[in-house]
Amino acid sequence: MVSIDQYLVLSAILFSIGTFGVLTRKNAIVIFMCIELMLNSVNLSFIALSNHLGNMDGQVFVLFIMTVAAAEAAVGMALIIAFYRNRDSIAVDDFNLLKW
Repeated sequence: MVSIDQYLVLSAILFSIGTFGVLTRKNAIVIFMCIELMLNSVNLSFIALSNHLGNMDGQVFVLFIMTVAAAEAAVGMALIIAFYRNRDSIAVDDFNLLKW
């Protein structure tokens, strides 16, 4: 049987990988994927702790996080597509051109 500590360690590792990806990557799509990885690691923590404590609060939070993540992905991809159509690039360095 898998203990709660193992779930939390896995969640921390996934969150660290996502943070490293956000801080080091230049591609906007990869950055959004890393943000999704971070959100899913938090979801894993909530589910593991909810199961360990025997209540449903963590699972309700996961439902809200998944809803926000879906909205974030839709808006983010729309922005990336619009930027790509104007600049023919999705590099994060080129987003600096959007300033006034």
